[in-house]
Amino acid sequence: MSYLLKPLQAGPLTLTNRLVMPPMATAKADPDGKVNQSILDYYAEKSEGGYLSLIIIEHSFITLDGKASDLQLSVSDDRMVEGLKKLAEVIHRNGSKAMMQINHAGSNTTQEITGTVPVAPSKVSHPRRGSMPNELTREEIANIIRAFQDAARRTKEAGFDGVEIHSAHGYLLNQFFSPLTNKRTDEYGGNVHNRIRLHLQIIEAIRAALGDDFPILLRLGASDFREGGIIIADSQVAAQEFEQAGVNILDISGGFSGYMIPNLSGQGFFAPLSEAIKKVVTIPVILTGGITDVQAAEQLLTEEKADLIGVGRAILNNSKWPKQAIIKIEEIENARLLSKASSPADPIR
Repeated sequence: MSYLLKPLQAGPLTLTNRLVMPPMATAKADPDGKVNQSILDYYAEKSEGGYLSLIIIEHSFITLDGKASDLQLSVSDDRMVEGLKKLAEVIHRNGSKAMMQINHAGSNTTQEITGTVPVAPSKVSHPRRGSMPNELTREEIANIIRAFQDAARRTKEAGFDGVEIHSAHGYLLNQFFSPLTNKRTDEYGGNVHNRIRLHLQIIEAIRAALGDDFPILLRLGASDFREGGIIIADSQVAAQEFEQAGVNILDISGGFSGYMIPNLSGQGFFAPLSEAIKKVVTIPVILTGGITDVQAAEQLLTEEKADLIGVGRAILNNSKWPKQAIIKIEEIENARLLSKASSPADPIR
C-alpha cells in the first residue's frame, strides 16, 4: 500500500492519511484577531473533500504583546472561542482534522503592532526585526506559560483536535532555544536542557489543564542555519525531552529568520532535519519544505525521512492540489496492484 495513503495513530489522534497542510499566515483575520467570513471561506476551500488528513491553522497569538503581525488570528481571549468554533466546524464538515498553532512572537514583532516594547529571553536585537527588546523577568515568563495554557484550553473548547506549540522561525520559543538570542545566565539559559525549560513547562501546563487525551504537536526549528545557532544535535536532545514530556507529533522546520533558507531547495529540503529527529524519537515526525510533487512525497515517506508530509505553498497556490495528489497516488497504486495480479505465477518447482 502507498505510504501516503496509510492511516496513522499518534497518541489519541487518528489520521486517515499522511498528508498535512502546515500553518501558513493569511492576514485575513479581523483587526482584533477574530475569525471572520474570509477566514472561514479560505479554510473551507482548502479542506474541501477531506483529502488532507490534518490542517494546522496559521500561528495565532496568545497575548497581545506576542502578536506578530497585523490581521493575525488570536487565541488570546475567551471572546475568540465562538469564532474559532465555527472555524473548527468548517474543517470537520469537510472531513479533515484541525489543529490550532499557538504562538508568542517575542522580539519578532514591533511596538507598532503590539503597542508595547517587544520582549525576549535576552536583550539581544532580533536578526530579522533589528529592534532591541526588553529581557523577560521570571514573573513575565510565568505569565507566558499561563497564556499558552489558556490558549490551549480555548482551542479545546472551540472543538479543535489538538494544539501545536510554535517553536520555529525566530519566534519566542525559538529565541529561548537558540544561543543566538538566549544569553541568560539563570535556569533558562546555557545548556540545551535549560534553553528548552520553558517549552517543557508549557507542555506540562497544557497537559495539567487538558489531560493526556488532547493531542499536542510542537513545531521545532531544528536548525537556525546560522553560525552559533541551533544545530541538529541540540534538536535531537530537545526532541527526546519533548516526547518524554507528552508531545504527540513533532513538526520539523528550520531557519531562525524565517522558513525560506538561502541555498536550500528541492522536494522536502528539511528532510535531513526530520530524518535526524525521526532516528531518536518514536512519535511521528512531519516534514515540510518545498514539496510540490506527490511522488516525491511518497518517496520521502518510503525512505523514512518522516511519517507525515506537510505541503504548504503548493496548496496555497492550488486548493485542488490535495485532491489531485490523492487521485494520482491512488491511480499509481491501483496500476501497481493490477500489474502484480496479472503477472504470471512462478512455475512450481
